[in-house]
Amino acid sequence: MKIATWNIERPTRHGQKVTPIVDYLKKLNADILVLTETNEFINLGTEYELFHTEIFSGDFYKPGDKQVSIFSKYPIVRHIPTFRADTSLCLAVDTPHGELVVYGTIIGNFGNGGEQFKLDLEKQLTDFESIGKTQNFCIIGDLNISFSDDIYFTKKGREKLRNSFEQLGMKIMTEEITQNIDHIVLTKDFTANKKIISGFWNDTTNKATRLSDHKGVFVEIFE
Repeated sequence: MKIATWNIERPTRHGQKVTPIVDYLKKLNADILVLTETNEFINLGTEYELFHTEIFSGDFYKPGDKQVSIFSKYPIVRHIPTFRADTSLCLAVDTPHGELVVYGTIIGNFGNGGEQFKLDLEKQLTDFESIGKTQNFCIIGDLNISFSDDIYFTKKGREKLRNSFEQLGMKIMTEEITQNIDHIVLTKDFTANKKIISGFWNDTTNKATRLSDHKGVFVEIFE
């Protein structure tokens, strides 16, 4: 089972990067994929069920822009409301390892500075507590916080997220990936006694070849 996430930097329909992004995602072949800063024209085919956040308003955004899209090869059991339907999306997924509640998100649409990030963080922490405390839970997407280095973080933001994950019995599976603010966080019980491989793609340091200004990250779970 492969779970992955990538912020694809608000692609344009006829942009040069769209085809290589889609081609790479098809090759990646994730079972559950969460895209952030995406657009509804990104389509990976009929093998996926596809759900988007609601329209995010503002002059900065183009038609079809979506903050979060969730692609799943597994059946979607139900939709769970979140604090903001335009920046986060929560679905219960029927996986081979049992039901997994997937909370796809961007925390702070304009980075981790300012009051919007603080408000989003506090409200999403409340979501995490109310949704994730009694079931297998996956928090996934652009958290705007690095955990293994100081490339991009706030001290309070990092502390609050770590405390929340610890209280919920969750582990940051992508914590050790450097220069990275996009993460996959899973309930420890969901991955107990399983082999786990994590990794990334899209080297963001090479501006000539990168497809986005964010790394894509993945976790593979083996029995």
